Parts: sequence; C-alpha cells; structure tokens
Amino acid sequence: MKKEQININEHKIDVYSLNTVLVGSGAAGFNAADRLYNFGQEDIAIVTEGINMGTSRNTGSDKQTYYKLTLGGKDKDSVFEMAETLFSGGCMDGDIALVEAALSARSFYHLVDIGVPFPHNRFGEYVGYKTDHDSRKRATSAGPLTSRYMTEKLEKEIKNKEIKIFDNYQVIGVLTDKEQEKAVGIITLNKNQAEDKNKRYTIFNTTNIVYATGGPAGIYDTSVYPGSQTGASGLAFEAGVKGKNLTEWQYGIASTKFRWNLSGTYQQVLPTYVSTDQDGNDKKEFLNQYFNEPGKMLDAVFLKGYQWPFDPRKVKDFGSSLIDILVYNETVIKGRRVWLDYRKNPDYASENGDLEFNLLGEEAHQYLENSDALFGTPIERLSKMNQPAIDLYADNGIDLENEKLEIAVCAQHNNGGLEGNIWWESNLTHFFPVGEVNGSHGVYRPGGTALNSGQVGSTRAAQFIAARYQAQPLEIEDFKEEVLTQIEKKLSLGEKFANSINENSSSNVISIRKKLGERMSEAGAHIRSESKIESALAECKNELKELETNSNLASYRDLSLAFQNYDLLLAQLVYLTAFKDYIQNGGRSRGSYLVQDSEGQLPLTGLKEEFRFSLESGVFNQKIQRIKYKEDHFEFSWQDVRSIPEDNNWFENVWNKYLNDQVIK
Repeated sequence: MKKEQININEHKIDVYSLNTVLVGSGAAGFNAADRLYNFGQEDIAIVTEGINMGTSRNTGSDKQTYYKLTLGGKDKDSVFEMAETLFSGGCMDGDIALVEAALSARSFYHLVDIGVPFPHNRFGEYVGYKTDHDSRKRATSAGPLTSRYMTEKLEKEIKNKEIKIFDNYQVIGVLTDKEQEKAVGIITLNKNQAEDKNKRYTIFNTTNIVYATGGPAGIYDTSVYPGSQTGASGLAFEAGVKGKNLTEWQYGIASTKFRWNLSGTYQQVLPTYVSTDQDGNDKKEFLNQYFNEPGKMLDAVFLKGYQWPFDPRKVKDFGSSLIDILVYNETVIKGRRVWLDYRKNPDYASENGDLEFNLLGEEAHQYLENSDALFGTPIERLSKMNQPAIDLYADNGIDLENEKLEIAVCAQHNNGGLEGNIWWESNLTHFFPVGEVNGSHGVYRPGGTALNSGQVGSTRAAQFIAARYQAQPLEIEDFKEEVLTQIEKKLSLGEKFANSINENSSSNVISIRKKLGERMSEAGAHIRSESKIESALAECKNELKELETNSNLASYRDLSLAFQNYDLLLAQLVYLTAFKDYIQNGGRSRGSYLVQDSEGQLPLTGLKEEFRFSLESGVFNQKIQRIKYKEDHFEFSWQDVRSIPEDNNWFENVWNKYLNDQVIK
C-alpha cells in the first residue's frame, strides 16, 4: 500500500493505492479480508465507518440460525439437493444456489476452526434442526448472538494478520472509469478529521473493491436493524451497479425500543397483544375483535414463533401473518401503539386470569406440554423455556416482568440487493458486493441462509481476486485523470453541507432521515400499493433534488449524517422505482409483502380496502427483475432464472481443468 497526496479544488487529499479495499467490518467483510490474505494477496485494507457498527455485530434473534449442508445424523443430503431447496424459493439463479450449497460446509468449518462455538455431539457431528422453507435439518446455531460471535472471531483473525483497518472512514462515493464499466476506487469522509478541510476526505485508488456494507437499513424508520446500520447501496447504484430482486425484503414483528426479532419462544409462550393511544393510555386487547374463536387467536400467535416473517400466504383462515396485518392496522392506520404484555394471559382465552390451554391446537399444545410449560403467565412460561430471552431485554434496560414491550412490524432483511455473478462480481467489473448488500437471495429462503451466503460470497470474491485480479492499481496521475469529475462532484456536495454549519442553530439532518424512513415504512414495507409508491417517489425525488440547499448542519459531526441522507435518498429512489415497475408489470402479493389489488380478497371483513390482495400466481418467480440507475433514468430487464447447472463431474475431467487453471474464470 502506497500513500500519496493530490490537490483538487484547494483540497489536499491523501490517496492510498493498493490492490483491494474492503468496505465494511461485518462478518462478510472480515471474512473476505481473511480469505484474501490466506490466498496470498496481502496488499489489502479494510475501510469502515465504525468497526463496532453494523448488523452482524449488533443483531440476533431467539436462536440466530446458520444454514448449511447436513453434517450429522442419518438424513440424506447432497450439494445438489441443497441447491434445489435454495432455488425453489423463486427468483434465485440456479448457479448461485449451487455455489452457496457447495461452499456451505467449507465456510461453516472455517468458522468452527477459528472458534465460533457451534454445537456438536461427542462423535463430532454438527447436528441440525429444520428452519423455515427447509426440507432437511440443515440449520444450526451458536445461540441468539451467532453473527456477533462470527464477527468477533473473524476480527481476531484480521488483527492477528495485522491487516490495516481504517476506522471511522465513511464511504461517500464509488469511483469508476469514465465509461462507468470498471471500479477503480472509493472516496471517504474521514470522520476522525472532519473539521480539517485538508484531512476531511481520503481516497483509495484500488484494483478491486469488496463491498460489504450490509443492507440499506436506513431507508426504513420502522426497522429491526440496529440503529448503527444504514448501508451504502445508493452509492453503488450511482456508480452504475445493477440492482437485483430489489422488491424482495423480509418484515416481521419486533421490539422498537431495543430492536430485536420477536420470533421463537417470544411468541410461543403466548403473550398478550395490547394497544394504547400515543400517550400510553386507553389500553385494550385488540386481537379478540378479529378472531372468531380464542383458540384460533392463540394458535396464530404461537405460530408466529415458527413463521416469523410476514407472508401473505399465511393470512387466510386466521393464519399467523394476520397478526402482522392487525398490528400494522393499529399502528399505521389507527395511529396507536402496540405492545406485548408478558405479565398476563390474553383475556379472550382465559378464565380468572388462567389461560385455557385446552383451547390450543394440537401443535401448540404438544409443544408447550413437551416444554413443561402448560402453566402460569407468559413471563413464567418464558422463564421456564428460555430465561436468556428475558435476560437479553434486562441487559438492554427493559424488564419484561414489570413492563410492556412496544412492538411494530419491522424491516429485517433485504433478500434482493446488488447484482453479482457466481464469483460475486457485479456488472461493474472489479466491484464485488458481498453479504446482505448482494442480491443473491430469491423470494423465499430458508432461515439462516443469509449468514451462509455472506461467508460463501466473500470467499468466492477473494478466490477470484487472488487468481485473476492481482494487478497494481492505476498510477496516481492516471487515476486522477479518470476520476477527477467524480471527486469534484463529491467535494462540491460536501462543501455545500459544510457551508451550512451554524453552531447557533439546530440541525435538520435527523429530521430529514426520520421523514424518509417514515415514508418508506408506510409506502414500501409489507403493505404496498401503486398509488402510495408513486406519491412516495415524488417526495423522494424532490427531497433528493433539494438536499444540498435544504440541509442545515449544526457541526462537522453532522457531515456524516448528511452524506448518509444522500445515499439513502438515492437508494430509496431506486428501490421504490423497482417496486413500482413490479406492480405495473402485474406483480402481486408474494414473499413478505402484500400488494393492494382491488379485485382481490380482504383478509377479514371490516378491514380497509388497502388490505385487499391477491397472491402472485408463481409466474414471476421464474424471472428476475434487474434495474440500473443511469444519469437520472432507469433501465429495466426481466430475465428468466438460470437453472441449476448439471456439469459432467467426472473426476479426471475436473482434475484436469483444475490443474490447468481453468476453473476460476
């Protein structure tokens, strides 16, 4: 890595030239760096806006799942069968599915070898369990903080190798050649030196970029992503990277004060759902208004534990996803607040405060009976079945034994994202999106595949870079000539933000963020309609156009948030445009969202018309929507999914190709 300096518009800017920069410090980014180093490419550095930020380190669930090939027991499995499971979720390319299956064991055992505490039996079998959309017992877990353990162990590997980490450097632009065909570097805001005009920006001149920035969480206000996770997808779109399956997200019920998925035992202990006005008064149970039998209400709540993501297929006949609709109806339509109360049993299914367990369906009753939990209040059942679930909230300032838990239907994961091939390289060459920012998932995916995909994708990117992209970056003057216009544009934006700083007035960067998030949560979350999306798009375009002049900063610390708002508005613009295109092409409800359809059916009589919907027939599951943002307009393509390859795997032929370096291409 070589450090030089260039002068642009009275700015003296440090430039680091190196083979590969890795943007992001989550499990995928760290793994890419670790793998690259092990494969022999040591001219690398990690750039992160905060080493302790992001989803990998700061999120989890009741039992955070890692999905991989079956590695224990009698159950039959194969790489191809696992690929078929992934592929069957819809809108997933078969070659990507095959790669994720093929490298799942390698990626999993790498994590085991560096100390992630996945459980095994006394014979060394890593036994598993079934997760959602899973045909085999491929799931495993190291507990509710699996991804944090992964990140911490991978970070230790990075530090042991003394790989350079640029901490508190926020990417504010992806730099390309003039034709916008090849990535050549990034420009960052040095948050450590934001007040110094000559140290405010740092540029990285690179041969390759591994982009591990996570999903664009900041575009939603109602979100279970950690507050530190915003993403940087808008900057990639600006550079010409295609989006893929952007319509596909996962949404589900989560707590809002401390952001956490409320799946598993949090639902299976049958808490009471209550709503209040905005001041916390007028408390009332509301599910009983919609369920004609108390037993059906209990079963729907119980099944939210297994069926946590909202799914329009699970709305009919008082299914579990009706709960999500009713929570949304209370919070967004009626403007109330919704809570889970673990201190009391639901009145509708109780007598003298005691839950009538005989009302439960067979599955729920058997589960609680096997767990020795056919007694008491929800908090007592939770203590019996999963005391760490209570302790987790206590550690974050919430006492479930003495207070209600506020909830909402929240954005949780982006199944779509940036385009990538079987080596996770995007249409912009030398640019590799890995982790959640990569749109490798389809409509439905087994729980835990995101963690596997992040490890597989970052390994594949590292393999390709080490084998094919070892060249040195551009000479500094050639680099400057290629990117000068792009850098000047970013500097101009940054200086307009900086010139608005007035320490005697209040900043509006947080209110801008809040407004764009609320817009997306209302128009672009799990309840969608073309009219609301069009209205949201008009607002988004206007705010993006006027962001430079409308942003008022109170200090240089606000520069980071102002640049984030720029990225988030760009991302929101592209995502909402993709949503609109899907609906205009005839797309209906699927995955984890409901699309309003005037010719469809209401989940229940009495609900507003915006909940009337029809299920997608399955035709769209065989196609993938791709979108490219280019000079303020959009290019769409709808392509059939690629089938799962069935190569001739005769050993001698594969060996010959491997020996002659014909595999990585």
